[in-house]
Amino acid sequence: MNTIGDKLPAKINRLGELAYNLWWSWSPTARHLFKRLDYSLWRRTQHNPVQMLQEISVASLEAAAQDATFLRLYNKVMMAYDEAMSFEGSWFHESYPDYRDKTVAYFSFEFGLHNSLPIYSGGLGILSGDHAKEASDLGLPFIGIGFMYPQGYFRQRIPAHGWQEAIYQQIDMSQAPIKPVTDEHGNSVKVSVDLAGRTVHVRIWHVQVGRIPLYLLDTDVDENDPWDRELSARLYSGDSEMRIRQEIMLGIGGVRALRKLGLQPAAYHMNEGHSAFLVMELMREQVQAGKSFEEALDLVRKHTVFTTHTPVPAGHDAFGFHMVEQYFNGYWDQLGIDREQFLNLGRNEESWGTAFNMTVLALRTAGQRNGVSKLHGQVSREMWHRVWPDRPVSEVPITSITNGIHVPTWIASEVNQLYTKYLGTNWRENHDDPSLWERLSEAPDEELWNLHMHLKYKLLGYMRERVRDRWVDGRNDPTQALVGGTLLDPDALTIGFARRFATYKRATLLFRDLERLRRIILDAHRPVQIIFAGKAHPADDPGKSLIQHIYNMAKHNQFGGRVAFIEDYDMHIARRLKQGVDLWLNNPRRPREASGTSGMKAALNGVPNFSVLDGWWVEGYNGANGWVVGDDTEFENPDRQDDYDANDLYQTLEDEIVPLYYNRDRDNVPRGWVEVMREAIRTNAPQFSMRRMVKEYTTELYLEAMRNGNM
Repeated sequence: MNTIGDKLPAKINRLGELAYNLWWSWSPTARHLFKRLDYSLWRRTQHNPVQMLQEISVASLEAAAQDATFLRLYNKVMMAYDEAMSFEGSWFHESYPDYRDKTVAYFSFEFGLHNSLPIYSGGLGILSGDHAKEASDLGLPFIGIGFMYPQGYFRQRIPAHGWQEAIYQQIDMSQAPIKPVTDEHGNSVKVSVDLAGRTVHVRIWHVQVGRIPLYLLDTDVDENDPWDRELSARLYSGDSEMRIRQEIMLGIGGVRALRKLGLQPAAYHMNEGHSAFLVMELMREQVQAGKSFEEALDLVRKHTVFTTHTPVPAGHDAFGFHMVEQYFNGYWDQLGIDREQFLNLGRNEESWGTAFNMTVLALRTAGQRNGVSKLHGQVSREMWHRVWPDRPVSEVPITSITNGIHVPTWIASEVNQLYTKYLGTNWRENHDDPSLWERLSEAPDEELWNLHMHLKYKLLGYMRERVRDRWVDGRNDPTQALVGGTLLDPDALTIGFARRFATYKRATLLFRDLERLRRIILDAHRPVQIIFAGKAHPADDPGKSLIQHIYNMAKHNQFGGRVAFIEDYDMHIARRLKQGVDLWLNNPRRPREASGTSGMKAALNGVPNFSVLDGWWVEGYNGANGWVVGDDTEFENPDRQDDYDANDLYQTLEDEIVPLYYNRDRDNVPRGWVEVMREAIRTNAPQFSMRRMVKEYTTELYLEAMRNGNM
């Protein structure tokens, strides 16, 4: 097969360049350009322009190059693209001209950018991807470092018995928006790391995210032994020994990759503790250059930022000392310290004994630390008080910056058009300004409601299409078609629940009183239906059990086809759900939701939240923009807590939510409901945008690290 460049006519020869820069994925006009090129192929490739350009015929490309309408759109897109790639005029360059030559290196275990590159599992990866996109939009000098997982995260299959199966498929690199980093001779650029006496080689892949380069590490190279080639094969797989090897590779290998690429960032951001070994490599460099360990540690602190995302102690990686000694024996000599000093950097008392904790390592060696919501900051200060036992809890040096979402990625194109109409053509440039959203009051109720119903019909049509495709492929029996949502009613109040299936998220709380739920959803005049989606970790049997329970409920005739489960949740499905349901449900056990971002995406598209007062919703809820499940009452007994919250959930549905949704005027518009939609948008869209979040990271954390020069 010819390369993309060989196929493209001269008049449209930059389509290949555009396809390999994920900027197109959050540009409505760029997406429309590819869609216009070949709509059926666009859909069949699941919106992957690299694959699309490989498969499209030369005749079709030649025809497009002769199409005056297509050429006008192409030229418009490429002008916008060139402007977006220039740092001149960007927020960061205009605001901080003295910092233009300084860079932030952002290390994360996963990046959720687009479904054509499935190297993410959930919220952490989506946040990392959104962070990179917004850094691009704002012109922040920023580099991402992560893993290229050749098998990505697993594909979810739910057979008729409802027990989740994990299917791993090799990513076809030739059809993904990713390229190997090569030297002037065309050879792959590689670095190496010692792992327990074996040299493991890593090649580097490059993904362009707007202005931002993302470098991904991959151990699947010929020089490595088979077990080392598997090191980066899958995301979150294997035992603790596999995990420590991956984390050494990300932290130490990531720093070495930067050096191989000739990069000396000024700030290093550890997104969760997975990458914390990077501080070891930074200190090793300084000690080898002649500094003492204490001097090296002090310097590293001035350049590093650490964000913790996990309010659950078991969610923080910790390794037995014997394992750390196995992989770092001799490394501490290069730091100028002994074994005990090295182990003390991460020493922590776990429930199973003394161990080396990656979060503790990051907390002790980073100069700045933050949680991801105000409540999570408070929880983190209490959780990690033992790292600073001589200070009061209120003075534990962990601040907070509440998460946000990348607005251009998660907004429906139809909603974007409505905002352009009422907020102005430049609303996307100023969407973190709360005063901008006051203009939404000018949008008529009928217009907001009709737009929402259009998106709802699109969602349910998409679900039926997925069922039909699986039926044609022989992957569904009739009961699975029922579970997939074929009987859902577009006129019924539709609740969405989609997230990782961990037990603390309480996916089955709705089913605590089956008879009461049945009465609610089967009401002849005011029916309610619920759509679930999400994956459980392949090793999480309790999480899989939750999925099976919901799957069986969806098949049960007592619920009349009003419960559905969408298989194989990904970013594409997430966008559809958060744009098309009427109400977004979130009911974790407080305070275990560090922040959460799914409800922010729903609110952006006019879908109100019905959530526990946890994470971001503590800050977002104002009494008029959604509803709360329970209150801030916390019981020590989990069953009592679940009973309390479930009862409040049912009562709020019965007394407030359902009546408001079905209270229609003569035009069949639920005026009161539309007002909640409008308020959800007005209050949440600017406050929980990634633009606000990245600006806060920059002004509160990055600038402090960057002013210390490159390292």
